[in-house]
Amino acid sequence: RLPRAAGHKAGVEAVRRVTRHARAIGLEALTIYAFSSENWRRPEQEIGDLMGLLRLFIRSDLAELVRENVRLKIIGDYGRFPSDVVALIDDAVRRCAENTGPILAIALNYGAQAELVHAARRLAERLPPEQIDAAAIEGELETRDMPPLDLLIRTSGEHRLSNFLLWQAAYAELLFVDTLWPDFGPADLDQAISAFGSRNRRFGGL
Repeated sequence: RLPRAAGHKAGVEAVRRVTRHARAIGLEALTIYAFSSENWRRPEQEIGDLMGLLRLFIRSDLAELVRENVRLKIIGDYGRFPSDVVALIDDAVRRCAENTGPILAIALNYGAQAELVHAARRLAERLPPEQIDAAAIEGELETRDMPPLDLLIRTSGEHRLSNFLLWQAAYAELLFVDTLWPDFGPADLDQAISAFGSRNRRFGGL
């Protein structure tokens, strides 16, 4: 019976727990879906609370990301955010630009369908149709400089991808868990990786 903002605040704490544990166990890349392009449909007060939490997260955690050699990457069109938030994000990415360690990608105002539309439009401007293939499309995606997606975890008992990394998930292992994101922690991540390790990934072969 707490306000929605309390859930989002707990969700930020979950981000801290999970990203720290991901680094500790040596994950090469981790992508967090923080704000979707559809989240603008939420009440104005809730969006304001989310922006405030994003400001707080950057100000409180950026020094740790720099110190831990994390490569910070943002996917999505965050230019729609308030100007001060955009400036904070730009500064955070700049300060992590020379890091060489694990990738932390945060999806902000991201939608996979829009990502694919933009990729198709860019390719259509410069290539004839017969030259547009899967490799060309992948080269236009916002994740083009990231390793292939291995595991996609959907929390909270939902059984849908919600417009997240649709192209990248073509051969990813999907894991749907009942744990709510604010409750998700290191043990849950370990269990997810263990489940992933038991999968037989054939990529269409035998």
